[in-house]
Amino acid sequence: MTRRSTANLGDRPDNMNSKDKQLAEQVRAEIEKHKDDACSVPEIASALRLRGGEKKRLPKILHRMEIGGEIVRIRNDRYSLGAAADLLTGVLDVARSGNGFVTGTGAGADIFVLQADVGTALPGDKVVVRVDPDSGGESGTRMSGKIIRILDRTQKDIVGTLKITGRFNYVVPMNPAYQQDFYVADAKGAKAGDRVVVRFYGWENRHVNPEGEIVEVIGPADNPSLDTISVIRHHGLKEEFSAAVLSEAETVASLVDRPGPRMDLRNKFILTIDPVRARDFDDALSLETDSAGNRVLGVHIADVSHYVKLGSALDLEARERGNSVYLPDKVLPMLPEQLSNGVCSLKPDEDRLTFSAFLTINNAGDVIGARFAKSIIRSRLRLTYEEALAALQLSLAGKPAKGKVGGAAQTLLRGLHDLAQQFRRKRFGSNALDLDVPEIEFEIGADGMICGISVSVNDVSHQLVEECMVAANEAVAAEVAKRGLTVISRVHEPPKMEKIEDLTMQLLSMGIKPGDLTHRGGLARFLKTVEKHPLAFHIRVAVLRSMNRAMYSPEILGHFGLSKKYYAHFTSPIRRYPDLVLHRQLEVALQETDGQARAYTKDEIASVSQHCSRTEFVADQAERDIIEIKKYRYLEQQLKRRKPEVYDAVVVNVTNFGMFIEITDLQMQGLVHISSISSKFVRYDRARHALVSGRDTFKLGSRVSVRVNKVDFDKRQIDFVLAGK
Repeated sequence: MTRRSTANLGDRPDNMNSKDKQLAEQVRAEIEKHKDDACSVPEIASALRLRGGEKKRLPKILHRMEIGGEIVRIRNDRYSLGAAADLLTGVLDVARSGNGFVTGTGAGADIFVLQADVGTALPGDKVVVRVDPDSGGESGTRMSGKIIRILDRTQKDIVGTLKITGRFNYVVPMNPAYQQDFYVADAKGAKAGDRVVVRFYGWENRHVNPEGEIVEVIGPADNPSLDTISVIRHHGLKEEFSAAVLSEAETVASLVDRPGPRMDLRNKFILTIDPVRARDFDDALSLETDSAGNRVLGVHIADVSHYVKLGSALDLEARERGNSVYLPDKVLPMLPEQLSNGVCSLKPDEDRLTFSAFLTINNAGDVIGARFAKSIIRSRLRLTYEEALAALQLSLAGKPAKGKVGGAAQTLLRGLHDLAQQFRRKRFGSNALDLDVPEIEFEIGADGMICGISVSVNDVSHQLVEECMVAANEAVAAEVAKRGLTVISRVHEPPKMEKIEDLTMQLLSMGIKPGDLTHRGGLARFLKTVEKHPLAFHIRVAVLRSMNRAMYSPEILGHFGLSKKYYAHFTSPIRRYPDLVLHRQLEVALQETDGQARAYTKDEIASVSQHCSRTEFVADQAERDIIEIKKYRYLEQQLKRRKPEVYDAVVVNVTNFGMFIEITDLQMQGLVHISSISSKFVRYDRARHALVSGRDTFKLGSRVSVRVNKVDFDKRQIDFVLAGK
């Protein structure tokens, strides 16, 4: 069963043929002439003198343009440019409070929508929102509006828990952003308390619950081993590959023995550095010195484009998936294992086909030259980050390497380390933002419960790989742009002003004076000053949350966080489709094709960019969801065993009913209710944004010790109490 709906694929504006695109441009120009008055279909047809087939195609063209957000449909099926009618098109995000935000409207800010004005729209729906003309801008208030139309229901299948009350069956969605239960007429053999998949029918009246049909029974909702499959179903992620795709993968895997003309690097000392549990190795590194004394960094990336040809079954499948999805106890690869873990993986002591970037770097750390070539390598050594770190620490202490890391490997690691640190100094010197925060990694046992927690720190071994990849990504993006081809850029735009204003107020309430954060230099200087601050982690998280998401785009808009003009993803084509697209563009730019390859058009790059930005968002959300579920089960288990652990936490918000705290060791938040703070009167000091109980004052940034008191799994709410209370 296909979970991600493609029912409206043909209606997308990026799927128009050239004639339809030409007609759409004429339609837009005609509507733009009537900014003060919307146009009807007959009026547009008459003005453009459409006849025959063009006249018949006009309604479909208008619908596609509406879906794409170019125009909006208002009263009596008349069309207008959105901005002229205070109407904008975007995607609805819903908070657990029930209030929503419409994003991606192009208005420069998200549009706030009260729960009462959301109507029958659901999370992820593409909607038309009417903006309140008295909000935003000079009013000093947040832009707000009301949803007036739903253009596309993106979520067709919803996962939840079946409840049975008398003669009625209803499903409570596992995603608490859904404020509605879904009625189902037939339980289809499911029992009360079972996790099920509901196929959504529709919803027209907000005062009546939406309806659907159970299409799959997953199993008991209280079974932790079923959490991952539930999240996979909810987000419409694909697990299995079709027989046609698997057959093609088997066939093309033999192409490793037909490399074609390539630069032979098998006599070079090249190694890989990856996480300990990694199974696909798509990047390898080398470092040499040229005759002028400059360093030559080699970044060798799996040549996936040699095996996955444009338009093939493998290519279409990879494009639809967009990226691999990494969940704590399961990986959903973008490509079948014959490729991802087989011939494309740069395993040691095996010939592998690669696309190499050679960057020439002078003593000052400047990249003074770049060249690119199809190549064949034979990795000499596979290291984990831990092994690379241990070898580097010995080298920095002036001691010889141990174990499998011999002298040649240690010399290479030290050279790469010194170069990477030089790159970092130059990058942060140009006001790049240092937003690295420790990542919590969870190991999941066979029973579906957390059985181990570790912290992944961005140490020098990670920085070594990261800086080399960033350098290669920048160089390839610049090369493709220089050759006049469209780059599938990795764009990170500056934060919205309202987000910076909110961040500034949050920091001031914590007693921190951040200075001017409205430009990158101010942000970079501020992050530098708080490196040793007791709340450094929470400050960086707050800054991260104020940033825009990085996206893919056919435009060269720069990367705000990295402080780069040209930036694209080149280094992970096994797990990211945009990287594969960039490989093909570079191949055409260098004219290293088999005569069949062609450059992507800008419209094609725009289509891939939009699609892959969305699949990346869905993958990130799925990962966050499963990790959140596992954390809740972990704390719930502590309560059941009556052995709640005590955690160090920081107050991150204060209200008149309690304070929200964040546990750094779990990277999760919860509420300490005001009634649990003290048996005596607790006063809410609005001016200081604090709770005062006798001599104790709790404000933003206060450190407290807490233990879990209550877990509401369905609502995703946790109550904590102060330890010792």
